Amino acid sequence: MFAFIDSFILYLATERGLSTNYQILVRTVLEALATWLKEHRQIEDIAPVTTDHLTEYLARRKKDGLAASSARIELVAMKIFFRWLAARGKRVGDPAEPILPPRVEKHLPGTLNEETVRKLIESISGTGPLDRRDRAIFELFYASGLRLSELVNSRLENLSLEEGWIRVVGKGNKTRLCPVGTAAREAIQSYLDLARPSLVSPKTQSHLFIGIHGSVLTPARVKQIVQERAKAAGIDEHVHPHLLRHSFATHLLNNGADLRVIQEMLGHADISTTQIYTHVDQRRLKQVHRQFHPRA
Repeated sequence: MFAFIDSFILYLATERGLSTNYQILVRTVLEALATWLKEHRQIEDIAPVTTDHLTEYLARRKKDGLAASSARIELVAMKIFFRWLAARGKRVGDPAEPILPPRVEKHLPGTLNEETVRKLIESISGTGPLDRRDRAIFELFYASGLRLSELVNSRLENLSLEEGWIRVVGKGNKTRLCPVGTAAREAIQSYLDLARPSLVSPKTQSHLFIGIHGSVLTPARVKQIVQERAKAAGIDEHVHPHLLRHSFATHLLNNGADLRVIQEMLGHADISTTQIYTHVDQRRLKQVHRQFHPRA
């Protein structure tokens, strides 16, 4: 089986042009399967492999703690491998074809309540350059619902504080305009006037947020800033940039914003991605029902 795996990986590389990382992933999955078949079922060839063998292997992987999302990835690798073998007449049929992918549990996004967000942002009240910068970062995260990558790559030429928007490049290289609220505009203006000039160095480019030596902030550094500021504010929850994005969307929905509008602001290609936030609106729905239904 290992020889066939080598040939299949070569096919992925030369004929399909798939990435090296994907080739490594598929090889790892298939070689682990081949090793298990050899050690536990004394199978070393591809012909005797059955659907029951693969089902048993995946069940063992699940028992060992493999997440459903990872199991789906492993099953896909098996399916494309055995389909490739069958198409080339190396074996009869695809034993992975009848196996249904495991259902992936949808985890609802965590959020901070409005009071906690206010406490977090207002805790950054210093007047030093880094204080002003970090206050502007938090205000922009919460005002515009930016992804971490979008904030890190924000540039001065794409920001209009007068009109209250910022242009960002999101997933799929898609550009969108995000609103920047009053509090965020004030914090960013303070940062640009009183802090950023002291951080600029000869190597500084036009990135909006820069580090102490004038270089662009990395995503890892921004995560660290968010966590450090949350800890300093006495917030026990694990705060990270995406949590602020979730909170942005949740608070808009709670206060009556249309889901389609939120979809546009978040840069979601599909409304189904945005609909995950509707779970947080149950309190509001019940309140409206009690208020307006004649028999509530």
